[in-house]
Amino acid sequence: MAAGDTRAIRSIVIVGGGSAGWMTAAALSRTLQRDCAIVLIESEDIGTVGVGEATIPPIRLFNEMLGIAEADFVKATHGSFKLGIQFNGWTRPGSSYFHPFGTYGKPFDTVGVHQYWLQAQRAGPVDPIDDYCMAWNLARAGKFAPPSRDPRNVLSTYDYAYHFDAVRYAAFLRAYSEQRGVVRHEGQVVSVAQNSETGFVENVTLTDGRQFAADLFIDCSGFRGLLIEGALQTGYEEWAHWLPADRALAVPCESTPDFIPYTRSTAQSGGWQWRIPIQGRTGNGYVYSSGFLDDETAARDLVSRLDGKPLADPRPLRFVTGRRRKSWNRNVVAVGLSSGFMEPLESTSLHLIQANISKLLAFFPDRDFDPMVIDEFNRVAANETERIRDFLILHYHLNQRDEPLWQYCANMAIPDSLQTRIDHFRRFGRLITRDMDLFGPPSWTAVQIGQGNLPERLDPVLAYREADGPAWLAKFKAAMLAEAQRVPSHQTYVAQHCASHG
Repeated sequence: MAAGDTRAIRSIVIVGGGSAGWMTAAALSRTLQRDCAIVLIESEDIGTVGVGEATIPPIRLFNEMLGIAEADFVKATHGSFKLGIQFNGWTRPGSSYFHPFGTYGKPFDTVGVHQYWLQAQRAGPVDPIDDYCMAWNLARAGKFAPPSRDPRNVLSTYDYAYHFDAVRYAAFLRAYSEQRGVVRHEGQVVSVAQNSETGFVENVTLTDGRQFAADLFIDCSGFRGLLIEGALQTGYEEWAHWLPADRALAVPCESTPDFIPYTRSTAQSGGWQWRIPIQGRTGNGYVYSSGFLDDETAARDLVSRLDGKPLADPRPLRFVTGRRRKSWNRNVVAVGLSSGFMEPLESTSLHLIQANISKLLAFFPDRDFDPMVIDEFNRVAANETERIRDFLILHYHLNQRDEPLWQYCANMAIPDSLQTRIDHFRRFGRLITRDMDLFGPPSWTAVQIGQGNLPERLDPVLAYREADGPAWLAKFKAAMLAEAQRVPSHQTYVAQHCASHG
């Protein structure tokens, strides 16, 4: 867009800070390098939810887009590395499986590796499918190093993300953004002025009377949705009937020696508990349903299960899983919790911030705010959140536990889009993909097999193949065990490359 274009966006106001606000500010200031004033308004009195201690691999692309060196980021955020999520007790008490960032084995045939594992599993005792995944071989040994760039090496078959302090990440990005011209104003928005004809937001007023006008407004005000809902009355689509958890308690505790490179999710009677190790402490939380567990019991149970001494009192959070009916309405784009909430089961909170930022840049408007552009943004956003929703429901629905919450989830009606995927896997072990899938075939394989949805039959094509499946599986396992021995421990890698101080 030419510098003299009279329809160009010249001013942007971001309402709210935290991870959503400062990720947005960082990306916009990196991309819009001239002729656009970016202002961020936040209040230290309000504070932030601080979601997102655990992430998924696309966060690496976001940091790379900003030009941030990994070591600098991990040091600044007291971070660690994440190879996936271990799910304990989700199928039944005592069960365990791993959702890896990466593949099972390496592709060696037109039929998926998991089909050969299923074939072996039918023939007799077989090692868990986790054992044929490089990410798990590293994770269970407490090892970490970046993947190999040599596609012939099994060390190229995994990916990784991070655990980190989300508050420190916001502070890190604030410094980044301010160096690139973003201006921060302290204060609370008390009123929103809209154009009487179009309904577009024209300006916001703070408690001290200051007014801020802009062409484009980004709502990062959290659950309140100050602009997208408070002013524009966009509406909210609730998914509590499928994802009944509506409470969370978060508490840090002292670090323990097992500095594991993965998130641990443990099913409990009223929900599930997370454990996320970062440098200097371990993050813990209990996500639960108030319809099946009271707050006092949840807090007591959480504290009693900590691996180390608590460093604070449990911090409560209330939410309703769902999404705003439009993430972009008129000249307001919602980013973060203002656009909706997905419980943190698969660490998607920061990713959904990143996703809306990426879509905003891909569909960046001029001051005409073409409805065609806005409609496509909202279509893509809705599809992405619904695909994530289905993946989360999958975990709850495929369970064999006997507590009331879990029985409700096992017996509830689920979206047709999810039922189709479950049925296809149950019939032939086939993995059905959809537009805007965030989680790919290995992720769906991990949960379907991990939680007991074993196919009635194998893919018919398997009967025509000459590949020696058992030999390949044995080869994968041996190679992965050998390579894992050569990789440094997670603790050693962090100490050598990105240790935090203070």
